Amino acid sequence: MIARYTKKEMGQLWTLEAKYRKWLEVEMAVCEAWAEKGEVPAAALKTIKERAGFDVKRIDEIEAEVKHDVIAFLTSVAEHVGPESRYIHKGLTSSDVLDTANALLMQDAADIITGDITALMEVLKEKAVEHKNTLCIGRSHGIHAEPMAFGLKFALWYEEMKRNIIRMESARATISAGKLSGAVGTFSSIDPDIETIVLKKLGLIPEPVATQIVQRDRYAEFMTTLAIVASTIEKIAVEIRHLQRTEVREAEEPFSVGQKGSSAMPHKRNPIGSENLTGLARVVRSNAMAALENVALWHERDISHSSVERIIIPDSTILVDYMLVRLKGILSKLVVYPDAMMKNLELSHGLFNSQKVLLALTTAGMTRENAYALVQKNAMESWADGRDFKKLLQTSEAVNKYISSDALDKLFDPDDYLRHIDFIYNRVFGDK
Repeated sequence: MIARYTKKEMGQLWTLEAKYRKWLEVEMAVCEAWAEKGEVPAAALKTIKERAGFDVKRIDEIEAEVKHDVIAFLTSVAEHVGPESRYIHKGLTSSDVLDTANALLMQDAADIITGDITALMEVLKEKAVEHKNTLCIGRSHGIHAEPMAFGLKFALWYEEMKRNIIRMESARATISAGKLSGAVGTFSSIDPDIETIVLKKLGLIPEPVATQIVQRDRYAEFMTTLAIVASTIEKIAVEIRHLQRTEVREAEEPFSVGQKGSSAMPHKRNPIGSENLTGLARVVRSNAMAALENVALWHERDISHSSVERIIIPDSTILVDYMLVRLKGILSKLVVYPDAMMKNLELSHGLFNSQKVLLALTTAGMTRENAYALVQKNAMESWADGRDFKKLLQTSEAVNKYISSDALDKLFDPDDYLRHIDFIYNRVFGDK
């Protein structure tokens, strides 16, 4: 049996050499299965296993003439094996080899990506713990909402990446299907036992009802899962881009010695890595759309999907692998500015405490409608005049009737917003 391809570099996985190696692995497994059934002589199988090989350049030469990649591949293999090559590809159609080999390639790609996600999660957890008590302002609609721990951003991304691992494992299982059932999936020229033996040996499940191909909803699930992973990466990248804006500058990408940000403006430090990831996510999502369009084919199959898949599967797996590794590098060296976070907290003059004041008033007996109107009135004055929100409330007779000055001070303690941080971290990490 030919050894499985094990080199864990995504780009190498999609070379012609690696693809043909998978094809040969499938063909050899089928020969072995036929030999178990007594349909291939032991001496012939021994010769096939000893001599089986191919030459990529020779395949290209043959394909230029025959205009069929699998025939070109089989011809090259036959040139290595000799007369016993007549037992190779026995009962198969091209898609039996292509789709079964594709499943093996996508399995390897899924394993690499799952490993990348796991490595990224280690960095996310490290940053979440480091900034567990780093106070920053939370924003909704881009506007100051309430304070939070900066580490919660990383904890949230960690939790989402947990789901992405589950998605990748599920997608891997879905694409781990092969078929060795002949021209339109009826086993007209091959024994069903051959498929059972071979797919079990390769670690695949059989497509229960196949046409000439493994059904492309499986591929669509794999590609949409990659698109979701890419979208999570973009989600993180967009946050970094916002945090690096000059007006915010609470965090920024690492900027190395000698790096230049602009050909015109020497002062620039731009979030180019995060912008790059944002753009690449669009490519991965568009590839997922192409995979969805591959689901519907003519009758038992056409080959409109084939040309698409030669591009989108290698490109998306390579891109997601690259994106995860690059994001890990950005986050591991992310520059964080807690002082800027505190400065930004103060920009809204304490207005982020409005909900606490509202709840304190209703708890003290004021109706919610009246409490909301009172708090909002003072909040709008604070916005308009740039005045301290707490001081405005302290001068309000309506507020003082329900909340003492000491109680108001406690309501404005920013550390109170972190009192349940351990509860959240426990749900995410279990031990932090």
